[in-house]
Amino acid sequence: MTVYPAIDLKDGNCVRLFKGDMDAATIFSDNPAAQAKEFEDAGCTWLHLVDLNGAFAGAPVNAAAVEAILGTVKIPVQLGGGIRDIATMDRWLDAGISRLILGTLAVKNPALVKEACRLFPGKVAVGIDAKGGMVAVEGWAEASEVEVAELAVQFEDAGVAAIIHTDIDRDGTLTGVNAEASSALANAVSIPVIASGGVKDMDDITRVKTAGNLEGVVTGRAIYDGRLDLKAALELAKC
Repeated sequence: MTVYPAIDLKDGNCVRLFKGDMDAATIFSDNPAAQAKEFEDAGCTWLHLVDLNGAFAGAPVNAAAVEAILGTVKIPVQLGGGIRDIATMDRWLDAGISRLILGTLAVKNPALVKEACRLFPGKVAVGIDAKGGMVAVEGWAEASEVEVAELAVQFEDAGVAAIIHTDIDRDGTLTGVNAEASSALANAVSIPVIASGGVKDMDDITRVKTAGNLEGVVTGRAIYDGRLDLKAALELAKC
């Protein structure tokens, strides 16, 4: 299992939101590249980046911060937020991003996501942000009428590398990861599923690991708040 430390970028800073609210952002670092290096030095094998401004704008906004991170670490990086066309995907992959996370596009233009999978094999993940079991888009600002599993099964056999399943109601709240919902999604598709949202401590890492069918877990605030010992989480994930 992989532990993905999260670096959410807003106005060039490393922040965490509360339930996806851009007006409820806590700044944890004004040097995202240095934060990324700390994660790499701790033994992390992947980084999870989100361009929050980009998710709302529909185009990359925090490119300078992302590029600084890519110039600082050697471990693979997955990135979401504001990636809405092939040209943007191509630019990010050329810049060194290892995996693109497509969320809004998966709902509004699934054919383009499938085309991206064909053009960039193994480089495309689908981000499914859930609120009450329904998919949210446009940086979580807009609710869709699409159920989580309904969206996921559209991408069976498309070549999607992973699904990042985020429970928005838990994200940034430290109330516990929704491992049950993520596990249920993993049972519904053959695509690897990564749980995200609400991780509070080592018990959550254990819950994701013992689910038995989840590829990994994304965690942010629990690390920054000191509630989760990152090195201990990484050791448990390797067992």
